[in-house]
Amino acid sequence: MTSLNDPDPATSSPDPAPEALAGAAMTSLEAARIAVDALIDGGVQYVVVSPGSRSAPMAYALAEASAAGRMELLVRIDERSAGFTALGLALSTGSPAAVLTTSGTAVGNLLPAVMEANHAAVPLVILSADRPEELLGTGANQTTVQLDLFGEHVRFATDVPAGSSPLRAVETALAAATGAFSDLAPGPVQLNLAFRDPLVPAPGDTLLTAAGHPRFRIGTDPLTMNLPPAASSLEERRTVVLAGHDAGPVAEAFARAHGLPLLAEPSSNARFGPNAVGPYRLLLTHFGPSSAQPIERVVLFGRPTLSRPVASLLARADVPSALYQPVPVAWYEPGRRTELPLESLADLAEFAGRGPSDWLDTWLLAGSAAQHALDAVLAAEPAATGPSVGALVWGSARGQLMLGSSNGIRDVDLAGLPTAEPAATVYANRGLSGIDGTISTATGIALGGRQETTLLLGDVTFLHDAGSLLLGAGEALPDLRIVVLNDAGGAIFDLLEHGAVRQAGGYADTVERLFGTPHSVDLSALAAAYGVGHCSVSTTAGLAEALGQPVEGRTIVEVRTDRVGLRDLHARIKAAVAAAVGGVLSG
Repeated sequence: MTSLNDPDPATSSPDPAPEALAGAAMTSLEAARIAVDALIDGGVQYVVVSPGSRSAPMAYALAEASAAGRMELLVRIDERSAGFTALGLALSTGSPAAVLTTSGTAVGNLLPAVMEANHAAVPLVILSADRPEELLGTGANQTTVQLDLFGEHVRFATDVPAGSSPLRAVETALAAATGAFSDLAPGPVQLNLAFRDPLVPAPGDTLLTAAGHPRFRIGTDPLTMNLPPAASSLEERRTVVLAGHDAGPVAEAFARAHGLPLLAEPSSNARFGPNAVGPYRLLLTHFGPSSAQPIERVVLFGRPTLSRPVASLLARADVPSALYQPVPVAWYEPGRRTELPLESLADLAEFAGRGPSDWLDTWLLAGSAAQHALDAVLAAEPAATGPSVGALVWGSARGQLMLGSSNGIRDVDLAGLPTAEPAATVYANRGLSGIDGTISTATGIALGGRQETTLLLGDVTFLHDAGSLLLGAGEALPDLRIVVLNDAGGAIFDLLEHGAVRQAGGYADTVERLFGTPHSVDLSALAAAYGVGHCSVSTTAGLAEALGQPVEGRTIVEVRTDRVGLRDLHARIKAAVAAAVGGVLSG
């Protein structure tokens, strides 16, 4: 691993003696202890460490703080896994989380997690250890230019020279990470900490010990909002409320207050309540410009990421749209979207108006007919399918639920029945919607939230991050159920244009190799190698039984299915919904 590539002490020359260097006012361990104190004072509860020599002063200082019960320390040998684990910890705790690496390529392995944290506005603190200034540019082993390695993906980056106090740098970085000192959204920061020899405690020093660890705050503070009433003076408009990723329950409350249909993605954490419509993306064409009740306006909460029909609706020039944006967001630049940004709910209410008397009822009736038709198609399938798995996982999840990118989150969006009240806090890496780091992110979410957590993902996403199943001896085990929809390849491409290319025949083998990426990995053997529980099911009944078991430690539930008929299944669902909804609306 890159984290283990530090120089061999038997063959490498030591750094120059600190006393021979002007300005070396403190030892590396003293500087590291100051940095750790500042991190803890700034709200960092968790630090994930990948082993290395140059980062040793920080590792020892963190171990002291952990033994004293001041913070919690996790160890991962893979820096990419470490970065995404810290990302998950920050997501579930609502506090900044840090990740520590040694120098060189170790730092570069954090880039995917940093990119996701940037676009998802997650306060991720990168602690990259570095050689002292006198070794830079000399060809010293494992030395490169680390400052600004992450470019525009970090809110703040700075060098902390060896022998100097990192206090001010840490305080500034945490302010930038949490969005406290600027008009930028929260996001990742980099502290590039240079250390000179000696990198280890002095002879005779001993690690402090403590009986236990404190229990930290779980989740974010309860939401408080001051919604304007749905006043009768508001103009009647056929408006829909779109709740994209991270919209929050304010979207549900707004829709309910104004009598408007709520079209909510699973990771919006707004897919509940009396106004929520299930398979909404299949209904949008029935409320188009030529319909009896066309959509007149759209109000958007959060970031829409899943559906082409939703993207098409937002792109329509004849349908004005507004985006609720009370604070800066990280996922777009001002002026780059067509929606009118509004900072207050009062202004948003004026824009949206209130729904006509039959507007919400029409949507709910159409949504009920669509859900019934969809369920009937899925019930007729002899084996488990992506949509049926998504519906079951969504309906059974408690505590925390993470949805992998690709088909998993879309299956839930299609088939997951909205609930009366939120049953689980939902997470997804929708900042950049990558499949990398999904297992490690879910692990961080489970450990930080201290609740049972379910992860739904596809087999390719699972295999991409399978190395994150490795936890060292003595490391904290999350209560994490991993549901893997295993169709032996990348099924999402069959639902895109590539599926039509495959069906046409001329490029069938090419599509299968380049996009289907078929494999024959034995997931049970892989689970056994990592010491993770495993069971395999192939029917919805079998999956329901597995989901009914308590979540204790880590378990993989493998759902075996087939990609071959997936495109046809979705076509049949679409046709059944169109017939059912058309009959309801025409009647």
